[in-house]
Amino acid sequence: MKARSEELKNIAGQKFDLCVIGGGATGAACALDAQLRGIRTVLVEAGDFAGATSSAATKIIHGGVRYLEEAIKGADVQEYHVLVRALHERVRMLENAPHLTRVLEFLVPSYRWIDVAYLDIGLKIYDWLAGPGRISPSKFLSLEETLKRMPALNQKGLVGGVAYADGQFDDARYNMMLVQSFTIEGGNALNHARVTEFRRDANKKLSGVVVKDQLTGQTFTVDAKVIVNATGPVSDFLRQMATPSVGKRMRPSKGAHILLPLEVFPTKDALLIPKTEDGRVLFAVPWNDRLLVGTTDEEVAPDAELVVTKADVEYMLRQLNQYLARPVTPDEIVSGFAGARPLVGSGEGEETKKLARDDVIEVDAASGLISIMGGKWTTHRAMGEDTITRVQQALGVSPTESLTRNHLLYGGEGFTDDYSEKLGRQHGLSEATAWHLTAKFGTAAEKVLAVARENTKLLQPIIAGFPALQAEVVYAVRSEMAATIEDVLARRVGMQLHSWRDAIEAAPVVGSLMAAELHWDEAFTGEAVRQYVEKINHLLDTAGISRKGRLTKAGASRMNSGTGSAAN
Repeated sequence: MKARSEELKNIAGQKFDLCVIGGGATGAACALDAQLRGIRTVLVEAGDFAGATSSAATKIIHGGVRYLEEAIKGADVQEYHVLVRALHERVRMLENAPHLTRVLEFLVPSYRWIDVAYLDIGLKIYDWLAGPGRISPSKFLSLEETLKRMPALNQKGLVGGVAYADGQFDDARYNMMLVQSFTIEGGNALNHARVTEFRRDANKKLSGVVVKDQLTGQTFTVDAKVIVNATGPVSDFLRQMATPSVGKRMRPSKGAHILLPLEVFPTKDALLIPKTEDGRVLFAVPWNDRLLVGTTDEEVAPDAELVVTKADVEYMLRQLNQYLARPVTPDEIVSGFAGARPLVGSGEGEETKKLARDDVIEVDAASGLISIMGGKWTTHRAMGEDTITRVQQALGVSPTESLTRNHLLYGGEGFTDDYSEKLGRQHGLSEATAWHLTAKFGTAAEKVLAVARENTKLLQPIIAGFPALQAEVVYAVRSEMAATIEDVLARRVGMQLHSWRDAIEAAPVVGSLMAAELHWDEAFTGEAVRQYVEKINHLLDTAGISRKGRLTKAGASRMNSGTGSAAN
């Protein structure tokens, strides 16, 4: 990917076949699919790539066990379609990015024999619907095997469990590799670039966009024959900008997650709580030495603040603690996040938890705007394929076959399961750092280390106790368009997700490294750090968590080495 300043010059005032608005999973999938079909494409994103919904997932690649139950009980054809489509796409996600994905077993503990039978039958159907895309068969686990795999489960009344396989992925990095792959194919992409109005031809059809650079305030135009709206939960904003008379269709639903130290529930498998107090499912998933717990479902306005609240924390812990031998408390939470599901309404007053996760492609006859709405992460590629087929029709060309079904994403070339071991040996890296680089960049980790060879000081960690290198910050600015401290800590190296307090400690280091690359002066750098720290403290406060918090093992290590700091 080119430097942001260079890409801005390549985009401003230029003409393209297609402009995709929205740099999340769906928009990036559309852009990659279009570029591979020979359509000259530009991708613009108002915030950062994966800066909203697409980095706020539960990070699992799945058909959706809940959708299976709803499809069968309610004879819901729409839910059935979502489930089968996602099960087939699940394998493609795993194969197209082996460096960012893995197969993960999910364990459903059972406290009644009738539940074992019900789950076993249901998951056999889940396996069958996957067809040739089945990962591995579901199976019953005895009480002894269940506790061997999850020793911290509440044992009272436990009779056993049922295990099945789905996938796990790094959502922010997967999204970034979609964008990287798109630019490698000749596409142009720009983040922090908000579309403020549409340009129109003599027939009132859309002919381009006016874009505001959110970092400089500069405004420029981009002409395009076709425009795709892939802005997820806020799709109605652009739909009504194009044609004010169209009705709203989006019903955003907030999903919140919390992260705990993995030591509170040590496991290599994911826990599925099959039925919460409000009829949903809840996951507790091992994720980078953390236990990721979620999610909630609460309908929100498109402009709602998406943060984890104290009520969210209480709800998730109330569901989780019923299944744990030792209940966890709010002060053990190390971070969290919330996003909005882009649900498409199907009726007045219907609860968001009952809305299908199917996608909808709308072609506005008045303006020509093509909007892709709804869907889920697992089906992002198929959504892109369908959308670009519509784009080709709008361009007046015969639809061609999508090339994304078996398209290895950036960083996957030459990747092997033992790549991190080879990387560590070749470059003298610790096991943790080699694994981290591999998990974030795949074989592109070599490019990060090439940056460090220019300046060996960049081989130092961003902070002690976390495996990310300072070279990653420089690489993120030069090659991944990171423009803010949050871009780096939240979506490039993953530290904000790992620990809010660690992210606060890291902010001055990241700010200094970015300042050198982006020519920030001292005042600008100081303000950038202050604003970032203020935002993280707000997240802690909103979740009802102390800014100082408990001393974790990693935190104790840093305090002993004299590098600890308080989150004040």
